[in-house]
Amino acid sequence: MTAKSRGKLTAADYQVLAEFRLLMRRFMMFSQNAARDAGLAPQQHQALLAIKGFEKDDAPTVGDLAERLAIKHHSAVGLVDRLVKAGHLKRRQNAADRRRVSLALTASGENILADLSSEHRDELRMLTPSLKALFAKLER
Repeated sequence: MTAKSRGKLTAADYQVLAEFRLLMRRFMMFSQNAARDAGLAPQQHQALLAIKGFEKDDAPTVGDLAERLAIKHHSAVGLVDRLVKAGHLKRRQNAADRRRVSLALTASGENILADLSSEHRDELRMLTPSLKALFAKLER
C-alpha cells in the first residue's frame, strides 16, 4: 500500500491513534497487574480466559490454546503444565480418540477467572466512553 492509496493522515488522525494506543496500554497494564495480584502470571490469566471463552463445540486442546495466544505449541504445553500443577486446569482425554486431549478449568480456575473477569469488565466499562469517542473521531 502506498502513501497515496492510504490517504493523507491529519494531525487529528495521529492524535486518535496515539490516544487509542495509550488506552490500550493502560488496559494491558491493569490486566497484567490484576493477574499478578491474583497470583497468576499474565499469560496464565490469558490462557484461562482463552479456554473458558473458546467458541467451538469441543473443549479446546493445547493446539487451540497455542493458536489463541499466538504462541508455539511447546510454549502452550509448558503453560498448561504450570496451570495444571497450580490446580487451575485439568487435561481430559477424549473417549472416542485417546490421542486428543482437551483442557478444562478446575473449580479453582473458574473462581480465579471469574474474579479477574469481573474486574476486567468493570475496567472496560470505565474505558468505553473514551473508546467510543475515539472511534467516533475515526468515522468522521
